Amino acid sequence: MSQQAAEPPSPAASFHDGVNRGVAPVTYGEGNRPPRGDYADARSDYTCEQHWERHTEAEHALYRQLYERQVAQLDGLACEAFIAAVRGLDAAQQIPRFDAVNERLLAATGWRIEAVPGLIPEEAFFRLLSERRFPVTRWLRRLDEIDYVVEPDVFHDFFGHVPLLFNPVFADYMQAYGAGGLKASRLQACEQLARLYWYTVEFGLIREAGGLRAYGAGLLSSAGELRHSVNAQGPQRVGFDLERMMRTRYRIDSYQPTYFVIDSFAQLFDATAQDFTPIYQRVAQQPELAADEAAPGDRPA
Repeated sequence: MSQQAAEPPSPAASFHDGVNRGVAPVTYGEGNRPPRGDYADARSDYTCEQHWERHTEAEHALYRQLYERQVAQLDGLACEAFIAAVRGLDAAQQIPRFDAVNERLLAATGWRIEAVPGLIPEEAFFRLLSERRFPVTRWLRRLDEIDYVVEPDVFHDFFGHVPLLFNPVFADYMQAYGAGGLKASRLQACEQLARLYWYTVEFGLIREAGGLRAYGAGLLSSAGELRHSVNAQGPQRVGFDLERMMRTRYRIDSYQPTYFVIDSFAQLFDATAQDFTPIYQRVAQQPELAADEAAPGDRPA
């Protein structure tokens, strides 16, 4: 199995019959590992208290180890906006206190982060994003999971996602995505929208002056896939194509065989401004594509 820091499942995970009934969330990606999380104190919107004081010194030490390892490999691989935000966060020594980060994040882009027990239902996820509230898992992986954890933990969510919420254009894209998700849930199109999230917010690449760089959180928080996504010869790298993304399945337990490349964050924001209803209809009439499948009309990036 490939070694990664985090391979999160679909953001559009949903529960069969409620949060506290012991039923595993359903994800749209392909994989075999069961998810986890303690939802006993979750509120009706699935947020909860962070309970920062419950983290042990061993957990803070593991977080520092993860943080230092990822920061060391950002240059030449991560996008400029992410590197600048990470350097300004001052969050390297311990698991961050969400309330302290929120003071700065609210001032910068009007966003805040909210603690959640783990994966949350798609409707709750979309609604939080539409309200400029980003859900961050409160638990940290175990030491034996340092190279790979199958679903988002606090390191993946915070290190991978939060820095770009300080970027105004990307922050607006995330809110627009959440609003689009609420509409998609009424149109039975959440799977298509989950694929867009996967191939942009989680595993997206951007072309900058220095070459390809990563902006997806699944890459930025990964021990191995960050370098693989930018430099390896094997993967397909395809120019941004909304319908192509929505048709393409993905894996949650291996490196991605296909990455999509944007030219700017403005391109992402503009892509969410249109009405997706006819796009969902067109995608539904076309065959799905395997994660490693080439498609006619692919624009190499």
